[in-house]
Amino acid sequence: MSEDFYDVLGVSSDASTEEIKQAYRKKATQYHPDVSDDPDAEEKFKKIQKAKQILTDEEKRQAYDQMGHDRYEQAEKHGFDAGDVGGAGGMGGGPFGGMGGGMGGSMGGGGGLGDLFEQVFGGGGGGGRRRPRKGRDLRTELEIDLEEAYEGAEKQFTVERPEACEVCHGEGHPPEADAETCPECQGRGQVTQVQQTPLGRVQQTTTCPRCDGEGTLYSETCSECRGEGYVRTTATLSVEVPAGIQEGQTLRMEGEGAPSPEGGAHGDLLIDVSVRDHEDFEREGADLYYRLPVSFPQATFGDTVEVPTLDGAAEFDIPDGTQSGETFRLEGKGMPRLRGRGYGDLYVQVQVVTPERLNEEQREALEDFAEAGGDEIEIKDGFFEKIKRAF
Repeated sequence: MSEDFYDVLGVSSDASTEEIKQAYRKKATQYHPDVSDDPDAEEKFKKIQKAKQILTDEEKRQAYDQMGHDRYEQAEKHGFDAGDVGGAGGMGGGPFGGMGGGMGGSMGGGGGLGDLFEQVFGGGGGGGRRRPRKGRDLRTELEIDLEEAYEGAEKQFTVERPEACEVCHGEGHPPEADAETCPECQGRGQVTQVQQTPLGRVQQTTTCPRCDGEGTLYSETCSECRGEGYVRTTATLSVEVPAGIQEGQTLRMEGEGAPSPEGGAHGDLLIDVSVRDHEDFEREGADLYYRLPVSFPQATFGDTVEVPTLDGAAEFDIPDGTQSGETFRLEGKGMPRLRGRGYGDLYVQVQVVTPERLNEEQREALEDFAEAGGDEIEIKDGFFEKIKRAF
């Protein structure tokens, strides 16, 4: 089943012509291809225009309500136009011309328009009532530090979003503007051109170029929104970032998205969070990784050192004989998990640092150390490489 024209505009089947026009203006504002971010905006805009053309034309709307959406669309494909009904001589020279003059006049007697459609297409139904749809969701990005992800933070940011024009309240014209029915289309918002072809009379209905499908002309256009009914504004908002949030996770702010063109609730604002790289720590989930530089004696004899964490320094015991690259775990010293489910761990990888310069006493001590291990040492070339090979 195709989407009902009433559903396209977001109105009920008993909506007045003015309500339909207002709904059209709001929808057109949302899906106009020049301003909408919707990938299907152009197709949706065409559907909105067609729905407005049909439902603001009294004869076409009557035909549409009698036949239902799918049967009306089928009839249009076969060249039927509700404007053909009426006048002496019946249905004219179109595809249904053979049905004769017995269906002429205003179709007011003998069962009228409804009976005709029932005979040809078997009847049909109209649209139903529905709640106004909320505005579309918007998306933005927010970058935070690892410390902010650890502690949680309240962050301010700006976002550009459409808002109904405060001057004209989304109408596109000042409240005091004079209104008149468009003389080009007599308020229908559409004009019809008729051509006679060898196959019969062909009618083409298009949007009225004078009123742009509104059916009404106004003496003034809103200077704030230039008749669009909305403006793009930059809003400054504040969001609570929970402790433990990770790279790529999304926060949702309800009601901070785009306004609804149908008068419903605003959409939501989706905030994609990214966490800056830290100069000391690497993160995997709730765990942190840290490289600890230590001296050769510290690794050999062991030592108690301080290790930085995001919650202050922590003492860490290096056992004697620790090898370069060896990793130790400090339980509970990592990142908090979301919703208060404890903490991850901090993994400390020991990196033994070779000194670049030695004083005479240090050199002698290392020479003695190396010789005690059975190595002959050539000080002037490759000394520390030999030390490494010895161990």
